[in-house]
Amino acid sequence: MENKAIVKNIMKHNNGKISNIYFTACGGSLVDMYPSYYFLQSEAEKVSTGWYTANEFVHVTPKKIGPHSIVFVCSHSGNTPEAVEAAKIAQEKGAFTIGLTFNPKAELLKYSDEKIIYEWGNEDEVVNNPMAIMLDITSQTLDELEGYGKLSEFADGFKRIDTIVTNALAQVQDRTKEFAKKYQNEPMFYILGSGASFGHTYGFAICSLMEMQWLDASPIHSGEYFHGPFEVTDKDKPYIVMESIGRTRPLDERAIKFLKKYGNKIEIVDAKELGLDLIDSSVAEYFNPILFYSVLCEYRAKLADLRNHSLDVRRYMGKVEY
Repeated sequence: MENKAIVKNIMKHNNGKISNIYFTACGGSLVDMYPSYYFLQSEAEKVSTGWYTANEFVHVTPKKIGPHSIVFVCSHSGNTPEAVEAAKIAQEKGAFTIGLTFNPKAELLKYSDEKIIYEWGNEDEVVNNPMAIMLDITSQTLDELEGYGKLSEFADGFKRIDTIVTNALAQVQDRTKEFAKKYQNEPMFYILGSGASFGHTYGFAICSLMEMQWLDASPIHSGEYFHGPFEVTDKDKPYIVMESIGRTRPLDERAIKFLKKYGNKIEIVDAKELGLDLIDSSVAEYFNPILFYSVLCEYRAKLADLRNHSLDVRRYMGKVEY
């Protein structure tokens, strides 16, 4: 189903009387939701929003949840127990639930009023990934509810993003190989980012490095770097900075300036350098994480190759009872 049709179904719920939109998932799926949450936090004048890890949503369900609510629930497998339970609770409270999964037989779909089976694995078509799907639906829904005036710019951005990502992946091949050679023996990384990209700052740390490479990692918001974290900066600690395009770029630039003065191991992934400025400046910042996700996947893949540590190997996940 096209996203426009999904938005029409959303607007039929409760006769279009919608006052809040929530996002809940676990791990990488929760990270995929952050751009849409951030978009609503930034652009909505009346609609409230929330972003919850699913098990907390289950145990501390927002009292606002009800017939006037839309709840997005995402699980790649579609069977993550916490996500399934979150969808069930949201639906029981009268919310319109939107389930996103790669699995057409997912348990999650039993508790989803709107069922989205997304594509996966084709890095040349990121518009079909959950991050982009949710951002598209969310921007269209806000337009229906409040008259958000940048849909044409968003539509143009979605038309351009696949080409931008494809070109960026080609552009970073040599750089990612050099990164892996230089940092393959590092035990710890600090990841900086801001704005809509902070979700992926968190995601790259906990999923790509901690889960997939068994490396210590710490996500740091660029705006918070100077309020404690910068005290550990020295020439020996490696930093990866996602330099966004848009309103929070000055936060990233300030951190980069300091790191270049007092640090030595700094990898800057610059959205502007990678072509994101081809998207209209009024909406480009919301596309940062879509670009960063694909590009940082190249970084983790090259690191995994040189470390001889497959991205698919797990020590606990799916191995032991938890």
